[in-house]
Amino acid sequence: MTAGWPVHGLDVGALRESGWRPTPFRQFVLKVASRCNLSCDYCYMYHLADRGWRSSPRMMSAVVVAKTADRIAEHAARHDLDQVSVILHGGEPLLAGADRLTAVVSTVRAALSPRTRLSAGLQTNGTLLDGPTLDRLVGADIRIAVSLDGTADDHDRHRRDASDRGSHAATVAGLRLLAEEPYRDHFAGLLAVVDVTNDPVDTYESMLEFRPPTVDFLLPHATWASPPDNRDTHPPPAHGRWLATVFDRWYDVPLRETRVRLFSEIIHLILGGNSHSDQVGLSPAATIVVNTDGAVEQIDTLRVAYAGASSTALTVFANDFDESLAHPAVAARQIGLAALSEECLSCPLVRVCGGGHYAHRYRPDTGFRNPSVYCADLAYLIRHIGERVRRDVARLRERVR
Repeated sequence: MTAGWPVHGLDVGALRESGWRPTPFRQFVLKVASRCNLSCDYCYMYHLADRGWRSSPRMMSAVVVAKTADRIAEHAARHDLDQVSVILHGGEPLLAGADRLTAVVSTVRAALSPRTRLSAGLQTNGTLLDGPTLDRLVGADIRIAVSLDGTADDHDRHRRDASDRGSHAATVAGLRLLAEEPYRDHFAGLLAVVDVTNDPVDTYESMLEFRPPTVDFLLPHATWASPPDNRDTHPPPAHGRWLATVFDRWYDVPLRETRVRLFSEIIHLILGGNSHSDQVGLSPAATIVVNTDGAVEQIDTLRVAYAGASSTALTVFANDFDESLAHPAVAARQIGLAALSEECLSCPLVRVCGGGHYAHRYRPDTGFRNPSVYCADLAYLIRHIGERVRRDVARLRERVR
């Protein structure tokens, strides 16, 4: 497959001459471990188009960590940032061990000036969480998010280990510890990949058992070259309908049980706000990834498109992060409407949808300048949420007259 737009066709120099200026990075995803103890069948790292993980070091070395920390501090100072975040990621980051993970965070904190505060997070499958590990992570002020796909049957259908054993029991054991004192304040939330063959309400309610502060529902990563499974050819679209059903369950309760990030972002956008999600909206993306070998990459979900799609050909040893801001594919995620296809620009939902997740727009002949492969699903969901919110706003206006 070929890169297409924006690697071919977007002139960042011309953008700058027109007055555009990039948004500095505020979130740094550090791939501290390149391997995983699970083999989830939908994983974009191991089972889709890019298999670059095979040649990556298993762990991020102390040398790479130190240089990355210096680059983060340099970027924060250059752009006078009062806060940056580091997300420890993988593979499965807990394979690196709690001592190595806390050392990464300590190294970045030590490199930053007193002007810049560090927020640290970890995204894990939860199977390796135990009391001593949580003591170390919480002691280093690292917030922890866990991947959980719903009920035991739903979760174990996809999230299995290399011996084909389900991981739900191990994940739940770790989650039960994390969700209670003294660790609960560092519970960042749950992340689930949508499977439209699962009951949407059962999926959502099974997650509520752990009282998560936030739930993220993610569409399975797919492109026009590799469309999603269970895709309806006739409306209403399966993924949009599934999410709308969860929305109604979430929205209809008298007291909010948790924040569902996708729904909250869509409501905020409908009411005229900005987005803080890469799934919807037009806000400039401010995230960059550092691999275990020090390679600087774009969002790693681009691996779903083609081999090398996330590469910038830059490293923390040879390049500062401002050089990444000049990469066409990084700029494309910061220029809002200018990155969208004519079809998107003519759509009345464009400022809410924002073209959808960037990786889901890929088509081999045109690159990333296309509507999302989930276009119909997003439109269905946004309209559904919009109708409900508009009715409630109208009722509130009537009450105050």
